[in-house]
Amino acid sequence: MSALLPVYDRDLVLVKGKGSRLFDDQGRRYLDFAAGVAVNGLGYGDRKVLAAIREQAAALIHASNLYHTPVVSRLAERLTKLAFPSRVFFSNSGTEAGEAALKFARRVGQPQGRFELVAFERSFHGRTMGTLSLTWTAKYREPFEPLVPGVRFCPWNDLDALAGALTPQTAAVFLEPVQGEGGVRVASPEFLRGVARLCRESGALLVLDEVQCGLGRTGRLFAYEHAGVTPDILTLAKPLGAGLPLGATLVREELVCAIRSGDHGSTFGGNPVAAAASMAVLDRLTAEGFVQDIARKGDTLLRGLRTLARRHAQIAEVRGLGLMVGVEFRGEAGAVVKGLRERGILATKAGDTVLRLLPPLVVKRSEIRELLAALDALLTEGKGA
Repeated sequence: MSALLPVYDRDLVLVKGKGSRLFDDQGRRYLDFAAGVAVNGLGYGDRKVLAAIREQAAALIHASNLYHTPVVSRLAERLTKLAFPSRVFFSNSGTEAGEAALKFARRVGQPQGRFELVAFERSFHGRTMGTLSLTWTAKYREPFEPLVPGVRFCPWNDLDALAGALTPQTAAVFLEPVQGEGGVRVASPEFLRGVARLCRESGALLVLDEVQCGLGRTGRLFAYEHAGVTPDILTLAKPLGAGLPLGATLVREELVCAIRSGDHGSTFGGNPVAAAASMAVLDRLTAEGFVQDIARKGDTLLRGLRTLARRHAQIAEVRGLGLMVGVEFRGEAGAVVKGLRERGILATKAGDTVLRLLPPLVVKRSEIRELLAALDALLTEGKGA
């Protein structure tokens, strides 16, 4: 482990998983409420995902984007049918999907002199230089400044501020329908609809970042469906590849004429094995009742947490949508994460004071009750925030 760069603070060695459970190198079992930071939507060891990976790996692992491969073409067609009329660029991660969106937005806006970008306070769009420029938190930005110029930040859920930030030079507005790293903050439907309206009126593109909140996580296939809006550009990743590296940037069909061969590229993006795994993921997500059950399980989790909030003064607020939930504490959330781990449950933080809960989408109701009982016991003992 010492050969790794120390850019992560970690001490747990995981060796295998099954369902919503993980196992470490000492044989200890954990209930996973992190899901690889929302990546392992179908949990661990899904038989159809594994079968798809094995079959495609035996046929063709990689050919590059100099050529078509059938499974990648099928995946692109399927995504556009599920989302909106568009064309797809495949990459390897969420930050790459966001980087592509930034480039495409500027490419579309270039003839009109549009290059400025607008994002929101507490936003997190990635760690490459472009997406980092759209990320609000100072601790991520400041060590690498100067970043890409022409970015403005607006307060969350504030349409008046956004209206004042848009100019004839604005190429796009970047927004997460549910902010993840920013503390699990849900954009109200009214706000999303207002942002879409202001973008239309100003000529700016609406780019929705659903890297973490998309693909069933909020109880809808796409989080933007809660507000009834349609973006100009959509970014997806995390659960898309079932744990294999895969990102996607969907560009509205009417905008595609502005993009030329050579404007962007990726050697590994749209890897056939990852695409095959993704087809298995989409099969599950589009199965009758699957996404609706995510919404119901999310309601169970949120109700349980709000009951705990009435019982424990340490909890300041519970917020979320579907199985993307944040519990804000009056103190540091790190102690809660540590205490849950000691009780055999893995979770993450979203900022200093927010416990972020991102279980696999296949989490069982009994496992949600297990999490609630553990958190209740932890706070009762006074070992939490």
